[in-house]
Amino acid sequence: MADDDKALVRIDATGAAHPVGREASRHMRQRQGTLRLLRGPAHAVIMRQAESDPRAWLAGEVSRPGMLWDLIGIAGQGNWTGQLVVGTDECERSVFFERGTIVAASSTAERERLGEVLYQYGVLSPEQIKDIAENSSRERRFGETAVQLGYLTRERLFEVIGKQAEEVVYATMLVAAGTFYYVESFDEGRLPYRLNLSVQALLMEGVRRMDEIELFRARIPSGLHVPERVEGATLDRDHEHAAVFDVIDGYANVEDIGRTLGMGAFETTRALFQLLQKKAIVVHPPRPTGALAIVTLFNQAVSLILDRVDDVGGGGEVREQLASFATASGVYDALFRDAGPRADGTLDANKVADTVEQLAGPDNATTMLGQWLYEYASFAMFIAEPLLRSRPSFHDASQGPASEGAAVSKRVAELLAPLAPEGQGL
Repeated sequence: MADDDKALVRIDATGAAHPVGREASRHMRQRQGTLRLLRGPAHAVIMRQAESDPRAWLAGEVSRPGMLWDLIGIAGQGNWTGQLVVGTDECERSVFFERGTIVAASSTAERERLGEVLYQYGVLSPEQIKDIAENSSRERRFGETAVQLGYLTRERLFEVIGKQAEEVVYATMLVAAGTFYYVESFDEGRLPYRLNLSVQALLMEGVRRMDEIELFRARIPSGLHVPERVEGATLDRDHEHAAVFDVIDGYANVEDIGRTLGMGAFETTRALFQLLQKKAIVVHPPRPTGALAIVTLFNQAVSLILDRVDDVGGGGEVREQLASFATASGVYDALFRDAGPRADGTLDANKVADTVEQLAGPDNATTMLGQWLYEYASFAMFIAEPLLRSRPSFHDASQGPASEGAAVSKRVAELLAPLAPEGQGL
């Protein structure tokens, strides 16, 4: 049964409602009693408990990004007091309003929890977060425990709690699919801390993020991507992003830089995007962590090469030369033992991971595996490229016809870039 079916309810010819899915059954059991049917469209049923308080003002489905931005704006302009709850398949977020001002926001999303936000902004280390969590309880919340243990001041805690609430509100605005409801009051005990956030300011920043996020992600796909300075590039000391430029070392990723500077991932991404536009930096894909990730990238690259050369009838020739290369080098026969290559050139990642530790030792296994597989796949591309060179692939208006070899070489280079030793590339 599909996930959507878990919430199905069937209404029979007598008007009796019967839960079909487990989720529907659970929710209906929690609402047993007398309910009042409210007016609604023909395709929806809206009910509330006959004597319930607080009353629900709004409820419905989110069907497009930005829809909740409008609703938050209405709550602010109308000086509403109440709680907006937004649910998705991954998490639930709540935004609390008092006379049109946001006084708190909470989320069950892991990255929006207080400890994770304190880590993202470089305030706490993972070890400190673990220590705080172990000493926290329902009576003594995470933030208070952090202050009592001396890991941060109360002033700094209040500042980051504000950042956390803002991030929850921005994430709520960006929800593209889910459900929501608004009730006219809230339980004061649910507020972790009381804030005073301007809805208008949050809306302005929220719409800017909605406009920018797709632009950023096209150039910097994730917080794990690694920026590197362009050789010879410099910035004036008074440049607005000089501090970001100074900490770029070619190893720290976007999130690392955000933690170092206390900026958070989004503002760091915005600064890096502007440095990219200035051609002061380039951005590399994240380096894979662990043997399984390395073999996965290798498999994608080699299977692409062999698939293309098979199309032009050169697959047998390439495989023979690869076999000779592997035997002559001395290491690949041992590395590939019982792991392949299969007919499509791919390897069994688990078997390679076990073997490489025996060959290179646990401390050097990842580094050596990346180097060995990079060299093997690079040689595969080297011998395949002449076979593909004469085959047209596409036409670029600015560059003219491009060969199949050029197209495959570019894609393979992108796949293998995280494995390339320093200073090397296809």
